[in-house]
This record gives sequence, structure tokens and C-alpha cells, in this order.
Amino acid sequence: MLRSETADDPARQKAALAGLKAYQKALRPHQHVRGEIVANVGRATLRRYGGGGRPVIFVPSLINGPEVLDLTLENSMMQWLADQGLQPHLIDWGTPLPDEHDLSIIGHVETYLLPLIDTVGPDAALAGYCLGGAMAMAAATIRRPSGLILVAAPWDYRGFSSQTREGIRQLWNAAAPVAESMGLVPAELLQQLFWRIDSARTVRKFEEFATKDPTNIAGLNYIAVEDWANGGPPLTFAAGRELFEDLMIGNASGEGRWQIDGRIIDPAALSIPILNILSTTDRITPAESGWNGGERIELAQGHVGMVVGSRAPESLWQMLFDWVSQVRNN
Repeated sequence: MLRSETADDPARQKAALAGLKAYQKALRPHQHVRGEIVANVGRATLRRYGGGGRPVIFVPSLINGPEVLDLTLENSMMQWLADQGLQPHLIDWGTPLPDEHDLSIIGHVETYLLPLIDTVGPDAALAGYCLGGAMAMAAATIRRPSGLILVAAPWDYRGFSSQTREGIRQLWNAAAPVAESMGLVPAELLQQLFWRIDSARTVRKFEEFATKDPTNIAGLNYIAVEDWANGGPPLTFAAGRELFEDLMIGNASGEGRWQIDGRIIDPAALSIPILNILSTTDRITPAESGWNGGERIELAQGHVGMVVGSRAPESLWQMLFDWVSQVRNN
């Protein structure tokens, strides 16, 4: 990928390699104690931040970990919302167990998410990020929350370019036999997917890091984001198959064929307030792939930048606080 992106510019290749080396060698002081564990369902946990205010349950994607929503002590959407007076809760899916190869995405919603929602109560709002947004829609079909928030949530995969969808199909066809034999879809495979979607940005960000101070706030934030993006547990094979075959390639959600407990998952049929935030500069889940309904707001801060970028507190975080504060009880 690096050779392809920098073939006509050796200086860029040298800079990207220097940035990669600096990232590998950088100190990592950003580990911190996260919210209080208030519920467990099997391997999944629910962490609470703050003790008062309206509860909001945040549903992260199954891809990568939930840490992006609570990145560092200085950059945590969860803690910021708690400090404003809400009671955010964060789902942590944990690591798949050896006997869970047949647990699908919907299986995660039924087995883990719905029971964890029940521990908080019906007045809670539900918020999903990325694939977690689609999972939150599925959960809201069964358990009516006081409100639903979607952040960079893909829904209609026709919004991805034909080139991207073909690349996804080729990647999955090549990887599926090995993944099936393992019973897992490794995080490294999923990272290849994101690299293919925006390989130019992948190289460019390491070029830029070569000029940064890895010990200041901006440098430490970059390292924390990259560690999150390059880590995370694997997917169960069934969840990976559902993601690639049914959703990304088959577009079951966008075509109204995605179901939970025999019910079509249709956000338009949910009689609750829905805030739908998308980004016009998102390469991971383009705005065109999002659901068209709800109170739709478009930002221009990128898939990850909208959550942890320098403008996030005054933009996305403030929007979430203001909206949840206005939602009425069921």
C-alpha cells in the first residue's frame, strides 16, 4: 500500500516510514481507569460514568473496542457528558468465547445488548456509533428507549462506491475460508478493510505524524486513536459473515430485509425521537450510506474526528447533551 501510494515521491515514502517508526516507539501514558462496572452479561459489561441525570446507553461497534468513546483522561466523551449532568453508560462487548462462532450481530443484540439495557430501565436513551448504530436500531425494535441517537451509522450500503463494495467482496471471499476454520474474523482482517476504503489517508496520517511531537496533547491523542484503531478483539465468524455478506455486500438493512426476532428492523417505524448525525467527510461510513430519516445533522469532521477531534466537545458532544436534555420520558 505504501509503495502504491508513494510510487512517484520517495520523500513521501521516507516521511511515512519515519512517522510509522515514531508511532511504534512512542510512550503510551494514556491508559486510565474507565467508568464503574454496574452490570455484566456473560463477557459483556456495562460501565457507568456519573451518578445522576438521564441515563444514555452508548453502543459501540463490534469492530475495535469501545475505548474511542472514552479515549484518554483529557479526551473522553463519556466523562464530558457525565460532567455536564447526564449519566452515560458504555457497553464493552469483551472478547468472543471459543464456543461463540455461530453468534451473529443480531445474536449479540439479543444475547448481550437487550439484557444490559434492561438493567438501566426504560427511561434511558440509546446511542449507537458506527455499526453500533445499526445494532441500537435493532435493539430499539424490541426495547423502546426514550430516544435513539445514531452517530456515523451505516444503513444503506449502496451509499458506498462500487469500487469499495467490490474490494469488500474480494477481501471477504479470500478470507472467509480461513476465518470459518478459526471460528473468528481477526481484527487484522478488519483493519485491512479500512485501509482499502481510504489507503491514501492511511499513508498520509503517518507522514503527518513524522512532524509531530509525540509527547504533547495532539501527539498523545494521535497515538491513542491509532492504538484503538489497530487493536480490538476479533469478531465471531457468524458476526463477520453477517457484516460482510448480509449487510455490506447484500445490503439487507438498506433493502428492508434485516430482522430481529422475526421483525423487520425499520427505523422509520420507531415512534421515538431519533437524532441522526453523519459526516460529509466520512470515508468509513459515508453520509450517503446513512439512514435518511430522523433529525438528520451533517458534520464535516470525519468518522473518528467527530468523536475525538479537537472540535468534538463543542460540536458532537454538545449536540448529544443538548438533544438528550430535551428528550421527554416515555
